[in-house]
Amino acid sequence: MTSAKTYSLLAVAILAALAAGYLAGRHSIPAQMQVSDAPAARKVLYWYDPMTPDQRFDKPGKSPFMDMDLLPRYAGDVEDDGGVTVSARQQQNLGMRSETVQRRILSAPLNLYGTVAADERSLRTVSARAAGLVEKLYVAASQQQVKKGQKLATLWIPDWTAAQQEYLAVRQLGDRSLSAAARQRLALQFMPEDVLRRVEKTGQPQTRIDVIAPVDGYLSQLAVREGAQVSATQPLFELTSLQQVWIVIDYPPSAASQIQTGSKVTASADSQPGELFHGTISELLPDVDAVSRTLKARVVMENSQHKLRPGMYLTMALDAVSQAPVLAIPQEALIQTGSRNTVLLDDGNG
Repeated sequence: MTSAKTYSLLAVAILAALAAGYLAGRHSIPAQMQVSDAPAARKVLYWYDPMTPDQRFDKPGKSPFMDMDLLPRYAGDVEDDGGVTVSARQQQNLGMRSETVQRRILSAPLNLYGTVAADERSLRTVSARAAGLVEKLYVAASQQQVKKGQKLATLWIPDWTAAQQEYLAVRQLGDRSLSAAARQRLALQFMPEDVLRRVEKTGQPQTRIDVIAPVDGYLSQLAVREGAQVSATQPLFELTSLQQVWIVIDYPPSAASQIQTGSKVTASADSQPGELFHGTISELLPDVDAVSRTLKARVVMENSQHKLRPGMYLTMALDAVSQAPVLAIPQEALIQTGSRNTVLLDDGNG
């Protein structure tokens, strides 16, 4: 009886143990399966800027080259050979766009320097019409500004007396042909028309003549003094007009193929802040500066208000046209890092 009871209790204990083990196994299997189903954490090798994938960084953050987040490079990722992948969302955020490379004739601005010079074509020499004496001088020094019609000097020309008296005597005869011939002889002695009219009006010889400035400008040369004797056709004054001036530009030989006659030029001067002057290259000068080894070009520039003076230093900007069409891209497509220039090629796949 006791033995049977003992066996029964042992059997119950074994069954209880088996049931507990079965239940424990059922609970442990899903947990093990869940753990095995979770992917292992991917190892980050480094971070990089998709615009400059050759540059690597040891931690995340903002790219020092572009205003965008660095991307992680995981172990096992396949790196493209120099390629960059930018998602559509990143392209939109960055405002990226693509342009087609085209052949164009480029117009690259050149910044050069120039010096204002007098337009030599405007130089006017004022000479004595006959031998005489400088009785009065109305200008005292060179570089003095003068106006057209302004008196420069008064000359006394005694040699005109006899010829004018002869003309007056012929006029009294009343012979028109003789009078015309005598008047013509006076004109051939360089007597101005206004002097001849005064002779005819007053009936007296007119031996004093005013020397008048023919143009606006300044005295670039004053060759006489008051009281000096002068000979016929002797230069007395040299006048330079500032209505139009020359700008002589210095440019390096490397830019020679880019500068052409007819090119438009814009100039600015420190003495005229905020004001621009416009002109055209008229000539490419043949001489080379012996010291700087630069070439020279001449620009013709209007100067009606006389703001540009000979000797002034100007900053010049002109469009230099290339000789032939070249492959061209927008300037903003060029990535400049300091040591090199980079262009990204859009293959259409991001």
